[in-house]
Amino acid sequence: MDIHEYQAKERFRAAGIPVPPGEIATTPDEAYAIASKYGGMVVVKAQVHAGGRGKAGGVKLAKDATEAREHAGNILGMEIKGLTVEKVLVTPAEDIQTEAYVGVLVDRNNQAATFMVSAEGGVDIEAVAAETPHLIRKLVVDPRYGILPHQGLWLANYLYDDPGLIKQAAKIITQLYHAFIDAGASMAEINPLVTTPSGEVKAIDAKMSIDDSELFRRPDVAAMRDSSGEPASEIKAREANLSYVKLDGNVGCCVNGAGLAMATMDLVKYYGGEPANFLDIGGSSNPDKVVAALEIITSDPKVKSILFNIFGGITRCDDVANGIVEATKRIDIKPPIVIRLTGTNEEVALEILKNAGFDAYTSMDAVVEKAVALAGAN
Repeated sequence: MDIHEYQAKERFRAAGIPVPPGEIATTPDEAYAIASKYGGMVVVKAQVHAGGRGKAGGVKLAKDATEAREHAGNILGMEIKGLTVEKVLVTPAEDIQTEAYVGVLVDRNNQAATFMVSAEGGVDIEAVAAETPHLIRKLVVDPRYGILPHQGLWLANYLYDDPGLIKQAAKIITQLYHAFIDAGASMAEINPLVTTPSGEVKAIDAKMSIDDSELFRRPDVAAMRDSSGEPASEIKAREANLSYVKLDGNVGCCVNGAGLAMATMDLVKYYGGEPANFLDIGGSSNPDKVVAALEIITSDPKVKSILFNIFGGITRCDDVANGIVEATKRIDIKPPIVIRLTGTNEEVALEILKNAGFDAYTSMDAVVEKAVALAGAN
């Protein structure tokens, strides 16, 4: 789950990171009132879950409250990468001397949080990593101890020469790690981390992505979710407690268990097809979940065939079969459905499907090959 910049700044501020003040406006007049309160120059920033806001015209510098209202009027309602801007952050402009990058993310290779810092801040860090990787310093954090004081200083020393700036940056790096852990985040970054002519180090931008698996025990973080920019299929999948990821292929996949789902997609590729999605109905299911899964799959116009691959353990094959039959009654399913059911209550399931006019396979290779052939034929 991504959260907005203003929400990430709230988390950072709570961790003690020096973040300039800022308030949210949903109308030009609200932006005017906020800018009037701050006085002087302010920045008006679109709040959407998309990068490249500045290049798209979603970040504007205003010399006074009147100009802030004008910028807010132009930004509110605009589209950035297909997302409509519904609110803007109004924050005092900072006198910037230097810009740096500080970020921490979950590194799957090292199975630990890993810091990346660079003196090349305010730019696309992915481009820096690809084109000039020597400009990035990395540190893998031992999860048993967290980031230690000397490690924070080692990272900060890569950003600055001035001892005063190094000390401030080291403290911010430690605070960022605590904000990252406390939110159950998979990524937290400050880009840019700036210095001012007066010798202060501040975080003037903030970004956080939260691990969905952490949300059940962090209701305060879960409440920050903004679903307005999420695809309807992903929202429906979450509400139905389904694991769903949309892909670019045309073979819709409905499988139980993540391992079997990955193997199914591999087999689709092996037989020359392209999976349209990852969709795991879970270790236990009921007909309503299967109906929801089919509604999600058929909402994708690219899907030309639908592949069910169910290995019944905790999942009962008859539940899945009833779900398939029920779904065909509730919704108009145009793509052909190819089914493999084996395991718990397999015989009952096959009888249910036979009575409804469906054939079912027991061979995984056969069902995948058939689904790929049907997708290619439609």
